[in-house]
Amino acid sequence: MAVSRQFAIVTGASSGIGLELAKVCAREGFDLLIAADEPQIERAADEVRGLGAMVETVQADLATIEGVDLLVDAAKRIGRSVDALLANAGRGLGHGFLDQDFARARHVIDTNITGTVYLVHRVGNDMRRRNAGRIMIVGSIAGFVPGSFQAVYNGTKAFLDSFSFALREELRGTRVTVTCLMPGATETRFFERAGMLDTSVGVSKKDSPADVARAGFDAMMRGDGDIVSGFKNKVQSAVAHVIPAGFLAKQHRKYAEPGSAGS
Repeated sequence: MAVSRQFAIVTGASSGIGLELAKVCAREGFDLLIAADEPQIERAADEVRGLGAMVETVQADLATIEGVDLLVDAAKRIGRSVDALLANAGRGLGHGFLDQDFARARHVIDTNITGTVYLVHRVGNDMRRRNAGRIMIVGSIAGFVPGSFQAVYNGTKAFLDSFSFALREELRGTRVTVTCLMPGATETRFFERAGMLDTSVGVSKKDSPADVARAGFDAMMRGDGDIVSGFKNKVQSAVAHVIPAGFLAKQHRKYAEPGSAGS
């Protein structure tokens, strides 16, 4: 019996943007393999199944090669070609770099960069062999700004933004598309996990993860190279390209420095 629904992998799907991406995929005709490094991925799967999709789960640390291999092996056992990879898994970390525990800082780098790049390499090669597929990499407008008191996180997002555009160009002429979703501050557990609830950005009004996910999904399906979600974020990203980096770093301090929530 022919399978009419497409098949997608969504990482970091236990909550926030990742969960909303999984929901959009389910509504738009995708079955799913969703992954996260926490047990809540099972509860997320139940929620997404309620939208009519077949959903399988993997609980794995995608900061590690072994975790990514576990996810890819699970996809192979399902036995379906990956039509769309939505690489959303990511970590943040607040406070000054020299005050951070280095193991936590490295986990941000390994999750956001190493795990993402390895997953894209494994799934992307299969897509290129089939000459079909869509890749979404969740970067951030943070990648345009030197992130004082978020130095490692913003640096990883700068990498992902750049990597996405470069990979897209390398795949030009194929039927594999690469889209970089670049949200701004979004109402998720990110700031709590990053230890940033005492910062100005941590307590500010943020974008809806459902709106961000819908904008990203639509851009991926159109085959767009990038999408900055939200008008305010579009303005910020445009301004970031013309303002000196030193000034941007100084401005970022006002939003991300510990204790700035009341200032």
